[in-house]
Amino acid sequence: MIADPKKSYNTRSNKVRVIKTPGGKLRYQHVKKRGSPPKCGDCGIKLPGVSSSSLPPMSDHLDIPRFFALVIPALRPREYAKISRPKKTVQRAYGGSRCSNCVKDRVVRAFLIEEQKIVKKVLKETQQKKR
Repeated sequence: MIADPKKSYNTRSNKVRVIKTPGGKLRYQHVKKRGSPPKCGDCGIKLPGVSSSSLPPMSDHLDIPRFFALVIPALRPREYAKISRPKKTVQRAYGGSRCSNCVKDRVVRAFLIEEQKIVKKVLKETQQKKR
């Protein structure tokens, strides 16, 4: 077996697998790091619809099969630049960035803040009329 020409340290970015070539020789094949699935920016959970076991191999992520259309693939950060926008997001506010529960909380919070502003304004007007 041919010695590995890359660095000799056992780091996370230097994992290898021994493969047999068509000529019958053994060679090292460098294994890329696995991609991590996108996580919610607020609560940190893995976004639903993404499972690492059902993802296509990293080498052919550009031609994702039809049944992967609704999931966001778990890729390395640089590989997200190579896939199209519909494959990285879902059709919702904060789609692909926040989970649905956090989006719902944000909408409710924004609504309550606006309601509070209106109540303050009404109270201020009633106090003005009393004077």
